[in-house]
Amino acid sequence: MDKRLLELAKAREDAVIAWRRQLHRFPELGGQEHRTAAMVEDHAKALGLEVLQIGETNRIAVLDTHKPGRTVLLRADMDALPVQENPQNLRRERTVVSEHEGVCHACGHDAHTAMLLGAMSMLREMWEELTGRVLFCFESDEESGSGWPVLIPALEKLGVDRCFALHVLSSLESGVVNIADGPRMSGMVAVDVTFVGRGGHGSRPDLSVNPVFTAAAALNQLAVAAANQVDANETLTLGITTIDGGRAFNVIPDRARVLGSLRYFKPEVGEKALEMLKSVCDHTAAIHGCTVEYGPMTRVYLAPTVNDPVCAALARRGIPEEWLGESGRWYASETFSKYLEKWPGALGFLGIRNEELGTGAEHHNERFDVDESILWRGAACYAGFALEAMK
Repeated sequence: MDKRLLELAKAREDAVIAWRRQLHRFPELGGQEHRTAAMVEDHAKALGLEVLQIGETNRIAVLDTHKPGRTVLLRADMDALPVQENPQNLRRERTVVSEHEGVCHACGHDAHTAMLLGAMSMLREMWEELTGRVLFCFESDEESGSGWPVLIPALEKLGVDRCFALHVLSSLESGVVNIADGPRMSGMVAVDVTFVGRGGHGSRPDLSVNPVFTAAAALNQLAVAAANQVDANETLTLGITTIDGGRAFNVIPDRARVLGSLRYFKPEVGEKALEMLKSVCDHTAAIHGCTVEYGPMTRVYLAPTVNDPVCAALARRGIPEEWLGESGRWYASETFSKYLEKWPGALGFLGIRNEELGTGAEHHNERFDVDESILWRGAACYAGFALEAMK
């Protein structure tokens, strides 16, 4: 790793923490990150960088050396979640608490944005030593996925050569960085299935067609099908989270809706899972006399996040070897997979689990918190990849 880079990152530790606290205090849901985007734009323009607004709240800051070389993309996400934050983490009171009722950064996107701002400042200081361009991409609405469809076409016009992103990980020891080859985060088939029957009085189910029983039967059959039709050597998780049908104890509803997701690490498993889901739902509905409606999200929504071995090696080479550690694959899904379908790149994990500080709650949890003392390492990871990828 470039020793000067390490010094620049450490010198920005306080600034990165302050940015993260500002973002955490004022979280914004996906597509509504106007304050966050303005903060990003202000910092970029203060450094003399060109800023591109893509859609409403996506931003791309461009560091152009005006010298021949590669174009390297560094990406961070900005959106928060509709979660009411607990003022306590796993052990103590939080350092900073969301001031927006019912909204908080429960996945670490505030940390990602702050770390990329730190890397932007570092690389701007090293501008004379660089070649090519660095694109600092701040993505809106990663959680629901409305940001990448407008960002990708804009980035294609800018001619990206390599890309990198970092995600904090609560199951990994604080300060440890993991950048491994191959699949790192799961693909996702989104599930939005509505069974349509015929409502009636709860005392005479024979005069109605009950979609609630149909939904329950379909889910049982889906579990059986997954165990018997998917290669036992491959991963497929069934994350069914909602059955919504009816509101009264004595009224059979007309409709019952099922929501959830199926996760996997090989594209062919995802295609198989989608085919299996629809086959089970269609045939179960027919047996029970119902029909089926599929929401537009019922499809292969995200591919697995798969690291290019060359880019993963570049990212590892850009940071001190003693930071590196092992981590298993993460079963969550990431829109960064869309970038990796277009360009060679890598996604790294930065550990934030610190039992003494009380950081380590699962992502999307009310007690999720970040160990701020290691965020400067994340800024170094971003900048280190850019330096290695531009060589």
